[in-house]
Amino acid sequence: MNLEQLGLFGIFLAGATPWFEAIAVVPAGLIFGLDPVLTVLAAVTGNAITIFLFAYAGSSIRGWLIRRREAKGKSGDSPKYQKALAAFDKYGIWGMAALGPVLIGTQFAAAASVGAGVKPLKVSLMITASMAIWSIALAVLVASLGVNIT
Repeated sequence: MNLEQLGLFGIFLAGATPWFEAIAVVPAGLIFGLDPVLTVLAAVTGNAITIFLFAYAGSSIRGWLIRRREAKGKSGDSPKYQKALAAFDKYGIWGMAALGPVLIGTQFAAAASVGAGVKPLKVSLMITASMAIWSIALAVLVASLGVNIT
């Protein structure tokens, strides 16, 4: 495995890690001199896998969190989840898809959207498409600026 392949594998893993979103690791990969197209593909693929996992596990995760909070004597939904639902009620799935990658993270936007009642496949496809658009736009921006430390 050569150095670029290792870097792309790191981009894939970082893209799959919650809070390390593809939109954050794409510029990092480009700054380190990785191929722009392969960097976007690796980051988007890694991030998409976890988006689908969070979307399909969203209702199970929410149920587990509610049971855990109630066992501790707290109300069912956390204040953060209530804020996410309020944002969902205000902006809908389109807002979550467009702003989720930037504001709360793609995986959490997927889980919150499913918790709000949107079908997991629709959530997964919309948030993945939005994250891919954000990643491509950032790749174009970084590439056009010519920022590179290698």
